[in-house]
Amino acid sequence: MRTITDTESLAAFCEAARAAPYVTLDTEFLRERTYWAKLCLVQMALPGEGEAVLVDPLAEGLSLAPFYELLAHPGTVKVLHAGRQDIEIFYTEGGVIPQPLFDTQVAAMVCGFGEQVGYETLVKRIARAGIDKTSRFTDWSRRPLTEAQKAYALADVTHLRKVYEHLAAELERTGRTPWVEEELAVLTDPETYVTRPDEAWTRIRTRSNSPRFLAVVRELARFRESYAQARNIPRSRVFKDDALLELASTRPTTPEELGRSRLLLREARRGEIAEGILEAVRTALALPNDALPRPEDTEDRPPQGNPALADLLRVLLKARSDAEGVAARLIASAADLDALAAGARDLPALRGWRREVFGEDALRLCEGRIALSARGGAIRVVPL
Repeated sequence: MRTITDTESLAAFCEAARAAPYVTLDTEFLRERTYWAKLCLVQMALPGEGEAVLVDPLAEGLSLAPFYELLAHPGTVKVLHAGRQDIEIFYTEGGVIPQPLFDTQVAAMVCGFGEQVGYETLVKRIARAGIDKTSRFTDWSRRPLTEAQKAYALADVTHLRKVYEHLAAELERTGRTPWVEEELAVLTDPETYVTRPDEAWTRIRTRSNSPRFLAVVRELARFRESYAQARNIPRSRVFKDDALLELASTRPTTPEELGRSRLLLREARRGEIAEGILEAVRTALALPNDALPRPEDTEDRPPQGNPALADLLRVLLKARSDAEGVAARLIASAADLDALAAGARDLPALRGWRREVFGEDALRLCEGRIALSARGGAIRVVPL
């Protein structure tokens, strides 16, 4: 169980990995007290019975440059499980997104293992092994690491080798490798990992559609995101969503009015945060009507359609996902089905492999060219 703590050793391992067809990857990090994740450990394993190592990014003098060069190396597939947060760290800290990439969670959904299947489940079903999870929620920034922590961390990449090889072979057998590649386009797009303060308000659930209310929400969310990013603290440490919505309703413009807030933390009632809140509210209240956000800007709400048709589409989706052995959620979301029933046609469910598996029949159902018939536990498509 080797732990790499110097750049020379890391470079040597990465050189060996560059000659391999793939390398499995995982990380351990902390994010409870910071805006950006703090990388505490990197785990890597080479194919077969090849070496598996831990890399300590907190070791004094160690540079991760060789690791980031490996991530960009086109000849080695980088294998992760549910790798979105890991990739965000790589992109934020190293400016690189692993290429080529294979995510075993995505592949498992295509191969019929269900929706967002966990790593432990795949290891149990494919590698026939168990994982001791007692170290999962330990403090990975503390040194020295315990033997239990090291064993847990290495298990995240050693078992992943068998999982990857099994899923890759199954995708090759079924001809569905392009399906996974299509899904991974989101994970390999840098835009996936960019959080813009101007867009932060769209993630906040609101009950009011008043344009002026939404304008205050937007300005408060913009200030909070910028403040949290600049100081590397969680946005909830600035103020929480419930306090933000209260402020958007009460719209304080003076320190006295701000002091009457019931939900605002004491630290936010003074200093830079208080000034930022008041300035955000004043900015929103001063906007002309034509500069206010419209309710439809908050999210892509599907238009109102035929609820009965949406229900039929759900039945069709279940039938097609069962028949193809693909997780239904991967094919189409509930919002997609509602939008489809309302007449929307620019939807992911109607593009690429999804159209082949589900989209064509869904369109025919919407157009009244097919019906659904139940016989026993099976759903059949009946041409009309």
